Amino acid sequence: MISFECDYNNGACQQVIDNLVKYNSAKPTPYGFDEFSERAKERIREACGLPDAQIFFLTGGTQTNATTIDSMLYQYEGVICVGTGHINVHEAGAVEFTEHKIITLPDTAGKMEAKVLDKYLDDYMHDGNKDHAVHPGLVYITFPTEFGTLYSAKELDNIYQTCQRYEIPLYIDGARLGYGLMAEGSDVTLPYLARHCDVFYIGGTKIGALCGEAVVFTHQNAHKHFFSIQKQHGAVIAKGALIGLQFEALFTDNLYFKLSEHAIKMAMRMKDIFIRKGYEFYVDSPTNQQFVLLDNEQAEKLAREVEFSHFGQTDRHHTICRFVTSWATTEEELDELERIIQTHSS
Repeated sequence: MISFECDYNNGACQQVIDNLVKYNSAKPTPYGFDEFSERAKERIREACGLPDAQIFFLTGGTQTNATTIDSMLYQYEGVICVGTGHINVHEAGAVEFTEHKIITLPDTAGKMEAKVLDKYLDDYMHDGNKDHAVHPGLVYITFPTEFGTLYSAKELDNIYQTCQRYEIPLYIDGARLGYGLMAEGSDVTLPYLARHCDVFYIGGTKIGALCGEAVVFTHQNAHKHFFSIQKQHGAVIAKGALIGLQFEALFTDNLYFKLSEHAIKMAMRMKDIFIRKGYEFYVDSPTNQQFVLLDNEQAEKLAREVEFSHFGQTDRHHTICRFVTSWATTEEELDELERIIQTHSS
């Protein structure tokens, strides 16, 4: 059976594996205070165009979101995101477990709109009873979104300007950041994104690493005790060089972007396979996640030969099916998918 279920069910790319071998004989300083992690941070700073950025390595996305968000909020504050945002739907309430309410706004194709955010914040600020409510202390978006859609440079700028106007920081979840940056038609670069938020993270788990995420505070704005907050959240590993080594490899010779570009190429071929066979899509995604509309019988039959995930139903008879490519997807796997779809279409 071939798998297009997710982009984190492979191990790691060979360059990362080769770099990890260094760990066995290096005896690095623990907790991430090692030469490999420092080199990785310098390469990330260079790629972002942020020589003074503060960078911290964590192991996974949910852990990263919960830890970073908790570090940026007072106990009476909540975080704003769209209803389909990852922290609201696919993290089992991890942020709210830290006792910070998630304040949801409606989305447009998975995206937050600056005008909707502005209206919410303006209404809040002019509410005479606002001191009885949860104070909005942070805005959270993902790039790309849960549905593989992208913010344009202008949309991102509008959101960031809105946040600055209300003096609220903007946090960007970049679990699939590379896939968004390298998508066809994207006009957002890594340096541009870094200049238009207060903190973001670069996802490694889904893009070539065994595990690991790099949190980037863009202008010396990390909590002065962020390491201790990490520790409190169980988000510091003793063998911290394991993550530093991986990001050192990913940010050597543009590897992170090359891996991402490959996944996009594979996704566009997969998209074309479905289009040529007459299938419709729930949303038009230019990234590595493709959301195909199948009737329930089609979905059941296809699931016998292909692994994919169900993303809900549009009605009682149709299922939103997510097919995902990754840095490790091969042409041969797509050949097999095309053969299977052809068989089911005959």
